[in-house]
Amino acid sequence: MAMKKLLVASLLLGSSVAQSAEQFVVDDIRFEGLQRVTLGAALLQMPVRVGDNVDDGDISGMIQSLFASGNFEDIQVFRDGNTLLVKVQERPTIASITFSGNKAIKEEQLKENLDASRIRVGESLDRTTLSKIEKGLEDFYYSVGKYNATVQAVVTPLPRNRADLKFVFTEGVSAEIQQINFIGNNVFSDDELRKKFKLQSEVSWWNFFADKKYQKQVLAGDLETLRSMYLNNGYLKYRLDATQVAISPDKKGVYITLKVDEGEQYKVKNVQLRGDLLGKTGELEALVAISSGDVYNGAEVTALEEALKRKLGELGYAYPQVNTLPDFDDDNQEVTLIVNVEPGKRIYVRNIGFSGNTSTKDEVLRREMRQMEGSWLNSRSVERGKERLSRTGFFETVDVQTVRVPGTDDQVDLQYTVKEANAGNINFGVGYGTESGISFQAGIQQDNFLGTGNRFGINAMMNDYQKNVSLEYRDPYFTLDGISLGGKVYYNEFEASDANISDYTNQSYGASLTWGFPFDELNFFEFGLGYDHNKISNTQEYYQIEKFKQIHGFDRGDNIIELDDFNWSVSWTRNNLNRGYFPTAGNHQRASFRMTIPGSDAQFFKAQYDVRQYFPLTEDHGYSLLLRGRVGYGNGYGTTDNGSDQLLPFYENYYAGGFSTLRGFRSNTVGPKAVYLDYSAGGNNPELIGSDDAAGGNAVALASMELIVPTPFASDEVRNQIRTSVFVDAGTVWDTEYDLRDSDGRYIQDYSDPSLIRASYGAALQWMSPMGPLVFSIAKPIKKYEGDDEEFFTFTIGRTF
Repeated sequence: MAMKKLLVASLLLGSSVAQSAEQFVVDDIRFEGLQRVTLGAALLQMPVRVGDNVDDGDISGMIQSLFASGNFEDIQVFRDGNTLLVKVQERPTIASITFSGNKAIKEEQLKENLDASRIRVGESLDRTTLSKIEKGLEDFYYSVGKYNATVQAVVTPLPRNRADLKFVFTEGVSAEIQQINFIGNNVFSDDELRKKFKLQSEVSWWNFFADKKYQKQVLAGDLETLRSMYLNNGYLKYRLDATQVAISPDKKGVYITLKVDEGEQYKVKNVQLRGDLLGKTGELEALVAISSGDVYNGAEVTALEEALKRKLGELGYAYPQVNTLPDFDDDNQEVTLIVNVEPGKRIYVRNIGFSGNTSTKDEVLRREMRQMEGSWLNSRSVERGKERLSRTGFFETVDVQTVRVPGTDDQVDLQYTVKEANAGNINFGVGYGTESGISFQAGIQQDNFLGTGNRFGINAMMNDYQKNVSLEYRDPYFTLDGISLGGKVYYNEFEASDANISDYTNQSYGASLTWGFPFDELNFFEFGLGYDHNKISNTQEYYQIEKFKQIHGFDRGDNIIELDDFNWSVSWTRNNLNRGYFPTAGNHQRASFRMTIPGSDAQFFKAQYDVRQYFPLTEDHGYSLLLRGRVGYGNGYGTTDNGSDQLLPFYENYYAGGFSTLRGFRSNTVGPKAVYLDYSAGGNNPELIGSDDAAGGNAVALASMELIVPTPFASDEVRNQIRTSVFVDAGTVWDTEYDLRDSDGRYIQDYSDPSLIRASYGAALQWMSPMGPLVFSIAKPIKKYEGDDEEFFTFTIGRTF
């Protein structure tokens, strides 16, 4: 074979060797080393063709084109007469990708990063890209303080020009902050400045927000906090002159030094609004809460800008520009704030769309809108629509975006995106609770029936102390004005002794009809009419029941009591919670009054008030404080046929205890106890004997304080479905109508004393799972009385098949 001349060697490997070659006409092109790449595909990547007149420059361009295809690791070109011989080494194909030692970065994140760089199974392996990925991952570890971290991509050759790719991580430990020093600060001490930092050199056990581990991003946030601190105290010309981060030789310690120039403190001389004020100067100036002589406060200036933007947004100006320019008077350390207002173009809403509502009909979402299509854009109405959708309880999350209409400068579309919650289901289920024992349920329970937003339920339920069958329906938009209409019929059997109440059996049935109407965006009123039939049997001979029998004309030996009651009710609800599903901010109040109609067998009334208030403690609402309370009172009115004063029926009494009222105590056991009548001594004056059997009372007061915290180990996907909290509960139940003494005049039970308050503390976990609602609580009483039953651990679980 004739001597081949090496024209150009692989430029990639740096082994370039070239001999000067005169131009020649290419008669043929041959390849050696092709395996996965076809000859046709390789030829298509080359700018040189048979018959071309080529020189060294053309050959170099040919090699660059072949490298650009991404298929080859090494390329050499030889001349054999007028034939070009191209020897190639193909890049190996990635057969598998694995990871080892990565804890700070999840595999899903790594795979997404590699996929974006075209490092995936089945693709050819580019070693240059691997080097960039290694460096990028190491830079990430450095940014979170892991300066000992290394990342190595290990390539293991396999037959048929394949390769296994394994990323080996050595993360090491995060460097901890040893010291934070300040230079140039005179107004605030080092300790005052350090307290504002999340990064700390010393962290107390109770400080959940501070961190000793160095992170570049956290430091950037702390520096912004430092700047805000000075601006909020009038130091407008504050500067951070230098930031020095030094690492100890073992790379486990970090020393931070900050050099600041505080400048002088400025006071506000006056505030001037300029620009296009739309003829609403008075309304806009009324938003200015900054007075002359006040120390300049950056947060107040930002709040003023946001208030002006909100006001303009309510007037249809979706993209206003509001900027505050300071005019300094350095001689007097004063500043004039010139607030420039540019409202921009007034915007109309063209269309309102919805996405994510696979089950819920569009009309259910649309009727909650307060922003109308074809009208001026009102930012307040847009946000109110989002809030109303959240409060329905049909959706886990609700988001809204304002999208400009292409080709116009005065129109936008609104796009609401929702994630539907499990608002009910067709079920046949088995559950268990420490209070109710094993329970069975079957039927349909839908708060968003067939996506209409209506509530519909046919349910049958049975547990240790209750059997219940009910049919209910409620249309919250019976009319377009928001008038609601609902109704319910039910049958119920209740065994009091199995519910920790002094023994009696109540078989009841009834029906009710309710109408409701909204007073405004937050307030809702509801009226109702109802009928209840109660058949009481198996009663124990204790004073409260015997007294009720006596005033209603029943004999002491009567074992069956039947009562027919007609009632009316009214209720008021105010709801401004940020969402109906695990809220974190806002307030919910409900007051209700129910009264039997004169002529009913039992004439009584009951009034109750419930309130929940959520206070977000962090910006992301990860931590929230819940304050909850309930007060209730009931009593009889009028007289019976025999002239006795009516009493609240014992089966309508209030009870407390259990996870729904007072955790840490057994269900229904808190409050007055039954007093039994002992006729063994003969005569008509029985002896009164106290007991530990719960009897309930006609008044209740409950309070709870609950700290809601992020659920440990919960992923972002389930964070909206699970809630963890620690709590303190307190409450009492008492009776205002019974004041019983023994033959010596001593109290048998002090029913009239509402000061017998019980209290407990503990932790709770709630999970709205696909199987149904799960509630767990662990509680311990911190104040109790003789006869109170503790229940340390309670839970309830519903399973839907």
